[in-house]
Amino acid sequence: MKQPSILVVEDESAIADTILYALRTDGMQAEHCMLGGEALARLRAQQPDLVVLDVGLPDINGFEVCRTLRTFTDVPVIFLTARHEEIDRIVGLEIGADDYVVKPFSPRELAARVRVILRRVRRSEPVVVMTAQAAERMDGFHHDPEGARVAYRGQWLDLTRYEYRLLALLVQHPGRIYARAQLMDLVWQDALDTVDRTVDTHVKTLRAKLREVDPAGDPIRTHRGMGYSLEV
Repeated sequence: MKQPSILVVEDESAIADTILYALRTDGMQAEHCMLGGEALARLRAQQPDLVVLDVGLPDINGFEVCRTLRTFTDVPVIFLTARHEEIDRIVGLEIGADDYVVKPFSPRELAARVRVILRRVRRSEPVVVMTAQAAERMDGFHHDPEGARVAYRGQWLDLTRYEYRLLALLVQHPGRIYARAQLMDLVWQDALDTVDRTVDTHVKTLRAKLREVDPAGDPIRTHRGMGYSLEV
């Protein structure tokens, strides 16, 4: 089996060396760069299997690097940062990160988190399977499981991995109310150290993207104390 390739973007050499050692010891190919601009150039030229991305880079903030790379790739991203406030964790998840590790950390734990995400990404089956008949019944939505994409009002949505998984699940069962705990189990499978507001945050970003297509539309319904459903 091909060794997973990991790009580590970290400006502190001592930290980068410990990460590289842990990843390589765990059987992965790990490369290193110190600047966000260099990382984006590498990602445009050749995509690794996962990126470990420091937030506090000297040239470009890691959040901005992630926002930029999400315009051309869905490569998994683990943020690495000294920040620990919940708002920073939520921002990271909102812009498409797959996990968030706070310094100081165990390099072996980071390697384990990398493995978990790689296993999840390698799952070939889509989160949901939607029949053609079901697609025809969905007013305004079209789900393409093979392409892992969803269209709304005839326009393909630019979704992160978890936004896609969440919306695809709701599209499959219009009108069904999913509790937050159910959505966490079905969408964020095997995710480590997720925060309580993860579901709410992703619903918020999904609503914003749906409004960009149809400002008057609001198909995701909140059921207070119960969860979320998709109206048709």
